[in-house]
Amino acid sequence: MAHKHTHSHAPIDFGRAFAVGIALNLSFVIAEFLYGRAAHSLSLVADAGHNLGDVLSLLLAWGAMLLSKRLPTPRRTYGLRRSSILASLVNAVVLLITVGAVAWEAIRRLANPEPLGEVTVIWVAVVGIVINSITALLFMAGRKSDLNIKGAFLHMAADAAVSLGVVIAGVAILFTGAFWLDPVVSLVVMAVVLISTWGLLRDSLNLALDAVPEGIEMPAVEQYLRSLTGVSDVHDLHVWGMSTTEAALTAHLVMPDTSCDDRLLSRIHSELHDRFGIEHTTIQVERGDPEYPCGLAPHNVV
Repeated sequence: MAHKHTHSHAPIDFGRAFAVGIALNLSFVIAEFLYGRAAHSLSLVADAGHNLGDVLSLLLAWGAMLLSKRLPTPRRTYGLRRSSILASLVNAVVLLITVGAVAWEAIRRLANPEPLGEVTVIWVAVVGIVINSITALLFMAGRKSDLNIKGAFLHMAADAAVSLGVVIAGVAILFTGAFWLDPVVSLVVMAVVLISTWGLLRDSLNLALDAVPEGIEMPAVEQYLRSLTGVSDVHDLHVWGMSTTEAALTAHLVMPDTSCDDRLLSRIHSELHDRFGIEHTTIQVERGDPEYPCGLAPHNVV
């Protein structure tokens, strides 16, 4: 049996992005809360509470990123890599709860439209667009390669979209006096956010349940292993996500007439990494002796 665990490239360090994003958003939360209290605006105070939840989500994602770098221990032999998966799952659930809460309030206001201080709300929303957009841009580079970073990105992008919707509704209300436009625009924005969040929830849940990570095709992986010289069969093949950025593989290779030396194992590891992005490879080599069959060979056995 061979076991190798290396990294050919270091992931981008988003520590500074998290620090800047948290500082910007926390400052905005404090200012929005104080301004809302001074102006006796319940909507601004409530929005400050919502934005505080986003700050906590950023802290959760940042903490998970740091925990995922912790070294293995005798008790946690993979370290804490899965914390990034848990963080992305929690962020997806929080986003869905937020969408539900905003949609519920929008429906309530649609039935009973309420007057609002359009100018004040518009300017606060403009500041929200700027801060949330800047924060989202900090995470844009990593949203496709790291589900945890994608969760942080979606939180900030969703808030920027909500603020943009508030500005559009506020301007329209200024000119028309139609207060029902505010909840209608909110519902449209929430529908867009829901579509993006659903994908994050699905991918996070799949990784939490050890599904094959997105972008890795199992038939291609199996075909590659079967194409190796001397391999007559492949079974007990598994690929799963160790974290939101790392994939692992285990497989049994039946090699009746060929020895599997360190050179071949190193080649397998390198090619699995280069072709499929699999970081952690464990290979078990068998001779295929019918007197000692592998109990994990049948497809219905895990």
